[in-house]
Amino acid sequence: MSRPQPAAERPGPSTPAEHKARALGLTSATGLVVGSVIGTGVFTMPAVLAGAGTSSLVVLAVVALGASLLAVLFGQLTRRVPNADGGLYAYARHEFGDFAGYLTGWCYWVSAWAGNAAIVSSWVLYVDALLGLDNPSGWVNWGIALAGLWIPAAVNLAGVRQMAWFENVTVVLKFVPLLFVGVVGWFFVSRGNFGAFNASGGSLYSAVGIAAGVALFAFIGVEVAAIIAKRVRRPGRNVGRASLLGTAASAVLYLLVSAAVMGLVPHDTLVATGTPFVPAFQAILPLGWAGKLVAALAVISGIGALNGWTLVTSEVSRATAADGLFPKAFAWADRKHTPWFGILVAAALPSVLMLWRYTASSGLTVFTFLVNLSVVTVAIPYFFSACAQLTYLVSRRRRVRGLLLVRDLLIAGVSVLFSLWVTFAAGYAAVYQALVLLLAGLVVYAFLNARRHNGEEAAKPGEDDTTQLPHAA
Repeated sequence: MSRPQPAAERPGPSTPAEHKARALGLTSATGLVVGSVIGTGVFTMPAVLAGAGTSSLVVLAVVALGASLLAVLFGQLTRRVPNADGGLYAYARHEFGDFAGYLTGWCYWVSAWAGNAAIVSSWVLYVDALLGLDNPSGWVNWGIALAGLWIPAAVNLAGVRQMAWFENVTVVLKFVPLLFVGVVGWFFVSRGNFGAFNASGGSLYSAVGIAAGVALFAFIGVEVAAIIAKRVRRPGRNVGRASLLGTAASAVLYLLVSAAVMGLVPHDTLVATGTPFVPAFQAILPLGWAGKLVAALAVISGIGALNGWTLVTSEVSRATAADGLFPKAFAWADRKHTPWFGILVAAALPSVLMLWRYTASSGLTVFTFLVNLSVVTVAIPYFFSACAQLTYLVSRRRRVRGLLLVRDLLIAGVSVLFSLWVTFAAGYAAVYQALVLLLAGLVVYAFLNARRHNGEEAAKPGEDDTTQLPHAA
């Protein structure tokens, strides 16, 4: 006979409005995970990995395993936490209180919209290639970037169902061709094209560092089903499954495609190109339109990723605002339960960053900053979530269940270590920049907390800690 679930951990009955808002089933939630994980990065990742050597494939597999454990962890937390709205934010708040919840929500929100800016920055390059634009001006590229940010915003404003349909279509359109390279491409692979195990020119540690950065950024998105748990039907069952299925599918595709491209393109050529899929496609199909096809695939992949991340960015801010830990405007929703203000902000902030990117002389520096910033700021919510589960497991709130407890402790413990490694691998500069933004978030929290406590009964005489001045003689 199974132990009844404690009242504090049982989800309450959903209202008709909440039931209507849960428009995503297992298929759509899984598609959202895949669409969020696989963006434009997969089209440049093989070239970066090749710079580290074939050892990078081992690093990619290790990161994939860590991401899969996080997917299992988020499923466990969604089943346990009574109100998992907001995912990682909700886990931290449930276990550690409002302040930890706010820090988690703030860091993840920053990571989400900064990541959108990084995605659209890469996406613009493929749009230029597709349209045949040679050396377009910064203003032209900014206009393209605005289209990449605001088209997904418009789709999300139309409603969750329309967003899910759009996401499923883009996932299929980008998944099938990439799978074609990862499967058919192996029939054209040449062993002599693979580089050395360590091709970094330095130590094996240096090679691991090169590969880890792009691999870690590639798997950001494993948590999106948990973030939008309020939009998922039967979240206790489907969030974990969607997270694991989506992560596993993305991992298999990443490994197949990256290894195949390394074997299709000579190593010296691969490390010198920013569009590795062009020579890879030409090795399979020696046709002149390969470059246009690759650009079209990257454009579809990027717009799908931006579509999903626009929803995720608005959902984490909505959930945090609903609990009074974010400005109230982020909780504003229309009759379709769409957080329209959060969606607009999720598109507006990257738009401003892109204006900076295309009017400043250090555009590549800005892009690198956004990538590294996204990695560190998302590692903090990962760490809080893993610690929340670890706290629960070692406390007396759970009856010891032998091997099941050992399994769950192993998942939580490895997730803690993985989150720390993600932070370390991002580099000192990224950690420093993330710390500055975290401190800026504390200033915002100070005003929000003051407003939450405004109007409370003042302390009685003698109960405050202010020093009383002596009366004049």
